[in-house]
Amino acid sequence: MITAAQLRAARALLGLDQRQLAEAAQLSLPTIQRMEASEGVVRGTVDSLMKLVGALEAAGVELIAENAPSTGGGRGVRLKTPGEPKGPPSDDTTKEAG
Repeated sequence: MITAAQLRAARALLGLDQRQLAEAAQLSLPTIQRMEASEGVVRGTVDSLMKLVGALEAAGVELIAENAPSTGGGRGVRLKTPGEPKGPPSDDTTKEAG
C-alpha cells in the first residue's frame, strides 16, 4: 500500500509534476490529483495502483512500508516514528563529555 504522503514525496524526489507522473504511469491527471489529495492510503483500482507503483519504481523510487527494512542500496528518506523528537538535537546531547 502507498499513502498519499508517500506519493507526493516520491514525486518530489523525482522532480516530476503531476502531469509527468500521470504520463509515466499511463493514468489521467485527475487520477493522480485525486490520489495525492486523499488522506492516508491511496485508493484506486488495482490496475491504477499497479501502474502508479510500477512507474515510481521504474524511475528509481523504493516504497518502504512502515517498520519494514529497506532493501535498496541508495540514499533514502524515511519518516521517524511519531514519538521521536523533531528538529535539531538539543545542546545537552551534542556537547562532548568532559
